[in-house]
Amino acid sequence: MDLTKIVSISGKSGLFKVVSQSKNAVIVESLTDQKRVPAFGHEKMSSLEEISVFTTDEDRPLKDVFKAFYEKLEGKAAMDPKSETPALLKFFGEMVPDFDSDRVYVSDIRKMISWYNMLLAQDLLDFSEPAEEPAAEGEATTSEAESPAVTAESEPETEKPETEAKPEKKAPRKKKTE
Repeated sequence: MDLTKIVSISGKSGLFKVVSQSKNAVIVESLTDQKRVPAFGHEKMSSLEEISVFTTDEDRPLKDVFKAFYEKLEGKAAMDPKSETPALLKFFGEMVPDFDSDRVYVSDIRKMISWYNMLLAQDLLDFSEPAEEPAAEGEATTSEAESPAVTAESEPETEKPETEAKPEKKAPRKKKTE
């Protein structure tokens, strides 16, 4: 599941999928009604990949919270986000037992539940790991293939080194005063 292309825009309800980028805006498509609108630079956009939930130990990424929802609810929709506050707190406490109740507000819980339900309805939640192909004999293992070492020999010769000095500019001429 790739949440980098799914964004929340402050001041607009719902979630949006990034479609393309123009000169001064990002074109997003609403997940609810599939309408495309521009999101300008002054609007605060947050990718769901960057959002995390406060817990008593470390912050937990939203992706992991959604995965806990999906596993504990067996792929079904969560409760109505407009439910009563005690029911929401109990539900979220079952899903994320170590959440920090002082820093996670009920409004945040409502947003997360509605986002989960929206992503589930759009079939955008996929927690299956990508299948790895077995390495044949004599080939590099997957861990070596994923992180190749960069050496000076492997760099193309056409690239200029970053430390190359730029030619010095001449000092500006002084005007003659009379």
